[in-house]
Parts: sequence; C-alpha cells; structure tokens
Amino acid sequence: MATIKLKGIGINQFGGVQTQGNVTTFRATLATDATGAAKDSTSTAAIASGDKLILQSLPKGMLLEDAQVIVSVAMSALVTGALGFEYADGVDSAVVPQDAAYFGTGLVLNATARLRCATAKAPVVLEKTANLILTTAGAPNAKVSQLDFIVHGERL
Repeated sequence: MATIKLKGIGINQFGGVQTQGNVTTFRATLATDATGAAKDSTSTAAIASGDKLILQSLPKGMLLEDAQVIVSVAMSALVTGALGFEYADGVDSAVVPQDAAYFGTGLVLNATARLRCATAKAPVVLEKTANLILTTAGAPNAKVSQLDFIVHGERL
C-alpha cells in the first residue's frame, strides 16, 4: 500500500469570509494515465488496491458539510474507494478524530457517475490542517481515468 500525493494541493479553492457568508469549496482532480498511474503526483506506479491518495489540503477550522465525487472517466473494473480526511501532521485529535471514510466508503469508481456524500455523520470542524484522502480498494487501476472531488464547507 503506497501513499501518493497529488501535486498542486491547496490551489483549488473558492470562497472566504464575505458579507454573504463564508462558504468554501475545495476541489481536486485525479487523472490517471494509460498505465493507471496518477498524473502530476509523487508516484509513477499504477494505483493499487489499498493505496492512499492525498488529494487536497483542508484548512484548520473548516466545517465539513458535504462532498461529491464526479467519475467522468471510470477506473478499472472492481475499483472502489473511501473518501475522508486525516490530519496533515499525522497526529490524531481526540475531539475530532481523523476519519478515512468520513464522506463514504465503497464508492464505485469503476463506473461513470456523480456520487454524493454517502454517510450520515454529523458535520465536524477540523481541529487542524487536514488532507482530503482517497483510499482505493477492490482492484488496481490499469487505465486512463478522471475523477473530480468537491468538498463544501464553511471557514470558521
């Protein structure tokens, strides 16, 4: 099981404190090449079952409200995943524990779809800077694919 970090993390954000509110959207795109490897990442190996992909940085104090995964070009057959967060410093919090499946598990990444947050977990405020992570399961990816991840929340 490898950890693969996408490059350019932290640049796809919209929103901020305004008179209309502080709603924020963070986005990340996972595109793979013909071998199944994540483009523009720290690895050239194909994404394997059990790999953790660091997709985006989420700021301390963000209230996590919702997420979507848009699978516009599907991954290989049987590939599924879990979407969640872990703290960037690697140290868990007793108040708001990191959760690798906060937004959902068993997400079908091998068929085109728009997937909404698949859990009934209460919104949480991040205790510190966290990473949005995708943990793959089911099978390795061996083809071109594209997945877009959208996380909505509020900056508090």
